[in-house]
Amino acid sequence: MLKKILIVDDSATVRQTVSITLDKNGYKSLSAVDGQDALKVLEKEVVDMVITDLNMPNLDGFGLTKELRNGSKTRFTPIIILTTETDSDMKAKGREVGASGWIEKPFQAINLIKVVRMALGA
Repeated sequence: MLKKILIVDDSATVRQTVSITLDKNGYKSLSAVDGQDALKVLEKEVVDMVITDLNMPNLDGFGLTKELRNGSKTRFTPIIILTTETDSDMKAKGREVGASGWIEKPFQAINLIKVVRMALGA
């Protein structure tokens, strides 16, 4: 059975690029446009991982990560933050709220897949 990964980003181009990369590498991708949309998707779907942007309207990546860490179904779900942010304080805040990893945009497909496999223990 394919591992399901939810991609959360307000950029349609980024969602599509990540989705194509994941799908080509044997994963099933789902998409959400921001953190609030992601929470709605997760009411209906169980996923193996979440890849989220940081800066989004309505509910940002930090807020989404906090919400997921407080949820019984998503408490242990790997969460990767995919962002243009490179500041070490931002990365530290990501770890503090429960992010499993951090990837900087623009990303190389091979590096994304390496992080995904590592986070999923595959």
